[in-house]
Amino acid sequence: MFVGIGYDAHCLISGRKLILGGVEIPYEKGLEAHSDGDVLVHAVMDALLGACGLGDIGVHFPDSNDEYKGISSIKLLEKTAAIISEEGYCPVNVDAVIVAQSPKISPYYGLMKVNIAEALGLSPARVNIKATTTERMGFEGRKEGMSAQAVACVELT
Repeated sequence: MFVGIGYDAHCLISGRKLILGGVEIPYEKGLEAHSDGDVLVHAVMDALLGACGLGDIGVHFPDSNDEYKGISSIKLLEKTAAIISEEGYCPVNVDAVIVAQSPKISPYYGLMKVNIAEALGLSPARVNIKATTTERMGFEGRKEGMSAQAVACVELT
């Protein structure tokens, strides 16, 4: 077994959809990024790549590459699963937390788990999603942005 951690953060801006875990969540702002800005999926990707010693998402999917402009992060997660599979690794489980003052995210946990699990070839029972606020402290608490952290376990196949 190998374990990796991932972290991502993006600013909230007007004129963008809010996508978390591959789910569009109704909100007045979305996350600024080259892709769809899905901080949850980006953290999961970095955790998986880290567990395998394969760098991070910036190495594999640089924001200087127009191929990834506006791309669904779930598609990037599928590509990440293929990258780690080519190196002989298989995801075992993922545990992640989204840090945001608002909106309320818990109603979307089930859909997020399914999206991430399907992209990784896992049962949704192997994906755990949580959310927390910062009690109005920091950039998340001021609603300037959101972040996510993830831990992933992989095994050699």
